Amino acid sequence: MRRTELALAAAPLTFLRAHADDPTALLDIRPGPAPKILVWDHETLTELFRQDPQLRHPGSRSLSPLLGRDSVLWADGERHTAYRRAFGAPLRERRLAGYRDLIAAAANSAIDALPSGAVFGLAGWTRSLALTIVARIVLGDGPGADPALLHEVTAWFDRALGSRRRMLAHRFLRGGLPRSGPDLDARLVAAARAGRGGLVSPQAGGAHPLPDGELRDQIVSLLFAGHETTASATAWTLYWLTRRADLHDAVLSEVDAGADGTDPDRSPVLQAVIAEALRLCPPVEVAGNRALTRPAELLGRKLPAGTVVTPGIHLSHHRAEYFPDPHTFDPHRFLGRRGTPDGYLPFGGGSRYCLGSRLGLLEIRMVTAALLRRRVLRCVNPRAGVLRMRGHAMAPSDRLRLEVVSCRD
Repeated sequence: MRRTELALAAAPLTFLRAHADDPTALLDIRPGPAPKILVWDHETLTELFRQDPQLRHPGSRSLSPLLGRDSVLWADGERHTAYRRAFGAPLRERRLAGYRDLIAAAANSAIDALPSGAVFGLAGWTRSLALTIVARIVLGDGPGADPALLHEVTAWFDRALGSRRRMLAHRFLRGGLPRSGPDLDARLVAAARAGRGGLVSPQAGGAHPLPDGELRDQIVSLLFAGHETTASATAWTLYWLTRRADLHDAVLSEVDAGADGTDPDRSPVLQAVIAEALRLCPPVEVAGNRALTRPAELLGRKLPAGTVVTPGIHLSHHRAEYFPDPHTFDPHRFLGRRGTPDGYLPFGGGSRYCLGSRLGLLEIRMVTAALLRRRVLRCVNPRAGVLRMRGHAMAPSDRLRLEVVSCRD
């Protein structure tokens, strides 16, 4: 393994911070006849995303054992199109209203468990809530909502991702992150087959029922992608609102005026805070591998077929060319803005653009609005508000704590 690739794997945040303003916005990660490069130039990424249907999308070496070889995240061709069609329809804007009651009920139940004086781990709280919500959406009504089953899923994800050192040991010494195990797999598949109205059905992705192994991989992929990233973004939004009294008061005014997060137009400050949290601490550091199917030229470089190109989300979001003073939290970058600024891609792009992005934003807004409406919060240890890697997700430290100063209901 080349030194650059090892540095990126071992200390990704340190590595990324050192390279954001490299003038070429391109970095060689792995040499050889099929090299791997990291790119974060906006125009280049726009063109890369435009060509997505003609590219291959190889899986992550670390996540493939966790999510499975049949995961929709690295499907290609007609199979990928079929999955996008099956999973995308229920997540389109006009269908999101059907999830509002579910999100509100789950959020209020989690808030009920936070009495005055309670001190809680912010990252763990948002992960638990996000997993509860996405499990209901993915698996439907039925055994998928079983708290014991979700507890096992949480324990597995924490075992695989909770320790950076342990995660690297799994990746480099044990062939990848640990799988869930046959018992948990069987219970997840049974929950999907018995559930009603869930995103995953036995026929998802094609005209015929999926075999248990492939169905398992889709369930796990959707649970993983649908809760780790949303939980991280929710946690960062809440953290910054406890650190900035001006923003907290402005968002609380929106909430007290009746904004519940369902309509972003009624809470522009909250929407801007979320957008800036997604910029400063994007849900993932990179946006999936793309492999060239024929020779191409990229930023003046001639690259052979088989070259793996990885879009750098974190690097793009911290490039001063796109975002002046990029390490400062400043939601005013997004207030009153129409359209997406150059270099901003928290949900990736192209044919791999996150299907659940609108649902995730709805969830972040509704959870944040409900919590501010019902509780007064204080950050106990603000110095713990630092980035930590969980797989490719960029979460706050598990040490970060909030205190419920008082209840407003």
